[in-house]
Amino acid sequence: MNKLNFLFFSFVLVLFASCTPNVKQSDSNDPSRYVIRTEIPERPAGQKDVLGLVTPKMDTVRVGFIGLGMRGPGAVRRFTFIPGTKIVALCDLHADRVEKTQTILDNAGLPRAAAYSGSEDAWKELCQRDDIDLVYIATDWKHHAEMMIYAMEQGKHVACEVPAAMTLDEIWAIINTAEKTQKHAMQLENCVYDYFELTTLNMAQQGVFGEVLHAEGAYIHNLKEFWDSYEGDWRLQYNKEFRGDVYATHGMGPAAQIMNLHRGDKMNALVAMDTKPVNIPEYMIKERGMDRDSAYQFANGEHTMTMIRTEKEKTIHIQHDVSSPRPYSRMYQVSGTKGFANKYPKEGYALEAEMVDEDVTPDHENLSAHSYVSDEVKEALMAKYKHRIHRELEEKAKEVGGHGGMDFIMDYRLIYCLRNGLPLDMDVYDLAEWCSLGELSRISIEHNSAAVEVPDFTRGGWNKIQGFRHAFKD
Repeated sequence: MNKLNFLFFSFVLVLFASCTPNVKQSDSNDPSRYVIRTEIPERPAGQKDVLGLVTPKMDTVRVGFIGLGMRGPGAVRRFTFIPGTKIVALCDLHADRVEKTQTILDNAGLPRAAAYSGSEDAWKELCQRDDIDLVYIATDWKHHAEMMIYAMEQGKHVACEVPAAMTLDEIWAIINTAEKTQKHAMQLENCVYDYFELTTLNMAQQGVFGEVLHAEGAYIHNLKEFWDSYEGDWRLQYNKEFRGDVYATHGMGPAAQIMNLHRGDKMNALVAMDTKPVNIPEYMIKERGMDRDSAYQFANGEHTMTMIRTEKEKTIHIQHDVSSPRPYSRMYQVSGTKGFANKYPKEGYALEAEMVDEDVTPDHENLSAHSYVSDEVKEALMAKYKHRIHRELEEKAKEVGGHGGMDFIMDYRLIYCLRNGLPLDMDVYDLAEWCSLGELSRISIEHNSAAVEVPDFTRGGWNKIQGFRHAFKD
């Protein structure tokens, strides 16, 4: 390198460092140099983690529901099929929604619930009741963190629709409240209970894929026909104002579980990038009459990609796209040293012959890790490795419904664990890790796709539990 090029290169590095906040600079042999750091606040005195948290058993879990728009009524209906529950209270800003949801209880032959509506703070009255154990939140994203924190402060466990938090400040506030109160704070991520995902997780836990090194997930869903269904246009407006993966949990949840995040591994850093936005600005011009300059002042990219590297030198790839004509996909993929799983657009497995038992197929000569196993072998694998949760709940889940039954399984497992004093399938640190992609990916994109350090939300406890497992009473 000649002297002029060396001086120019040095100038660029200095300029980059001076323009990037919280940059950690190390010696030239340290691969973590020039990583954007995010603060990990010290755990308040007297506060302890909630890893593996168990709380006293409950014969009956008394529930209050906040938010009865798109998701809430379906949850109320599902709870009418779950034993050991009592629907105590219903809340929504609009009284007519509360009344409409009361008819779900009427049709189920259950007593009507206490009703709260008409005020922006009506939900607080619900949280203050002394006959509620669990507050179930299904409102817009903007209110999730505030409601979770207040409910826990009132002595309630909380379960909240995704994403449960939108910023790192909200995430840390939820963690601190959960640790201070020793209450469960679960994010209602349903995709971890889907049939292919849960079967694949069971296969991975039994070593079928060898060592899992890479996983992928996504939320690819054109929302054009749904934008007007969100009250006050809150969802489109949020996408208008914020870059980054603002809805990462559907893809992140299954990937995180199979990677044992904060159960033996942790995310160390991520890099994100996006394309320019086109389809939503054009939608706003054509469907809403917005002028072109205003419409194109839109932050969220058409397509956002986030790459994550873990402490154990594994990788995760997450995508977000809610406006292109791509077919719906959560892009779930698992890649191990001995096998591969893929859900979209075709469900399939590719395995080394040695990883397939003879009770699945005796004809190993026809297996090749370079192509998917046959449909017959795939079905045999899914039967052999059907998860215990599905063995016990599949029939009822498909009867009750909710995204093919995975919503019912999610709710059932929440109540099952609370009633039996077991750790929940998803804890507050799962919530933190999966939701953190929103702000962390934005930081990366806004700094020319720089690497961003992912905080250890357990504050040192990420290796305390070894391996993700669902808890059962026997």
